[in-house]
Amino acid sequence: MFLFLKLNTSTMKRSALFFVLLISCTVSWAQKNNKAPNILIILSDDHAYQAISAYGSKLMQTPNIDRIAKEGVIFQNACVTNSLCGPSRASWLTGKYSHVNGLKVNNLSNPFNINQELFSRILKQRDYQTGLIGKWHLQTLPGDAFDYWKIVPDQGQYYNPDFIEMNHDTVQIQGYITDIITELSTQWLDHRDTSKPFCLFIGEKATHRAWLPDLQDLGAFDDRTFPLPPNFYDDYRDRIAAKNQDMSIAKTMLLDEDLKVHVNYLEKAFYSRLNAEQLATFKTYYEKLSKDFDSHHYSGRELTEWKYQRFLKDYLSTARSLDRNIGKILDYLDKNGLSENTVVIYASDQGFYLGEHGWFDKRFMYEESMKTPVIMRYPGVIKAGTSLDEMILNIDFAPTLLEIAGLNVPVSMQGASFLPLLKTGKAENWRKAAYYHYYEYPEPHRVSPHFGVRTEQYKLIRFYGPNDAWELYDLKKDPGEMKNLYEEKKDTELVASLKKQLSALISQYRDDEAMTILKNESHP
Repeated sequence: MFLFLKLNTSTMKRSALFFVLLISCTVSWAQKNNKAPNILIILSDDHAYQAISAYGSKLMQTPNIDRIAKEGVIFQNACVTNSLCGPSRASWLTGKYSHVNGLKVNNLSNPFNINQELFSRILKQRDYQTGLIGKWHLQTLPGDAFDYWKIVPDQGQYYNPDFIEMNHDTVQIQGYITDIITELSTQWLDHRDTSKPFCLFIGEKATHRAWLPDLQDLGAFDDRTFPLPPNFYDDYRDRIAAKNQDMSIAKTMLLDEDLKVHVNYLEKAFYSRLNAEQLATFKTYYEKLSKDFDSHHYSGRELTEWKYQRFLKDYLSTARSLDRNIGKILDYLDKNGLSENTVVIYASDQGFYLGEHGWFDKRFMYEESMKTPVIMRYPGVIKAGTSLDEMILNIDFAPTLLEIAGLNVPVSMQGASFLPLLKTGKAENWRKAAYYHYYEYPEPHRVSPHFGVRTEQYKLIRFYGPNDAWELYDLKKDPGEMKNLYEEKKDTELVASLKKQLSALISQYRDDEAMTILKNESHP
């Protein structure tokens, strides 16, 4: 009996030891194979979804951006909360509206508060190594918001740009900015700590005004004549704010600075950066263009339409380099075995008008400005070729990235993680309406401040300040937003319902300025 018990006790000890070793190995294997995914964000500037073939554009092909869509998801209704470069970036970083994160306008006297809660800092709790390269545009330095950064001052320059380094030195790098940003990004990836997951935020200058293409892309679209948008000659009837803006191709777009007709290369600062070879190539191309322009003696609508064609050709040529470099980054991930465990996001800081309403630039709550391209790849989570119609906002990215990294989302963030949408294509209680608020007035384009609500079918906008008016659009019947229905619908249940939704969103997001305007409304 004793021997039997001893034998079983020994056996039990060996079994227990084996069990402990088995559990230990299993945990080790799980930890090794449950690595937090890498995150790579490419955020361009003013890149219109109308210029991306994945969104159905006929203007140009963007095969590398399209590749992300084919291998992941394309968001059909990604919107910004304030269509302006700096404020949009601030919302990306904080997950908060402009009135909460403090950056409402692009203004050198209004620097972003870098010490507030940012998703990049929180990622360090998960031991992420973080990097920022390229455009930052927040009127302050990143400080400790990223482990490594190298940024362009303010907007940056297309040719031979300056970069501010972490020791605050400024260095000039020879070449074209989109190529340089790609090279700096892959260099950082080459030298990162491979024992840690990484988050790399790549800020592109393209496709920001004044659209200087890479030398190899000069004239890439010269054999094309682009059709005018259906509302190119918008008369802004019943839309006082749209009528009083200063961002039209006809009146605002400059022949010399924007379209390079008879450029004074000595006066324009961004041409002084070109080296002799670059300048010679530029002069050869644009001086020939200027002579051709002179020979036609354009005026009136003929001049406006010529300006539109030249604007698009330079804008799309700049976008061509952007797409090519995105391809280089995707190829780098493939060649270095990083693709399968790296989330890739391509987005623009906001949308852009490519002649719609006769405009360039952004700012207004109308679709081409409020909607922005967002395309995302997450192998093993996002089904290839997915298209989502749900409304996401730029304040949603910080919460989403934190949840992807396995971290809790701070309650102070106003956005919502759309990770459930990526996993299943649906999410409980997902938003049915989006809130927007724009502030910057009067410079540089005299766009009246406004706020509003966008639903699947309708958009209600309240302009205030210099232009006091309401606007209402039926997006299904009037996708070009040409017919303001407010006066004929103002006393209907529809308008009452939309105002109720608007008021609820203003309260939810704690926008006191907008709430005060609504409360003082004399004619609800």
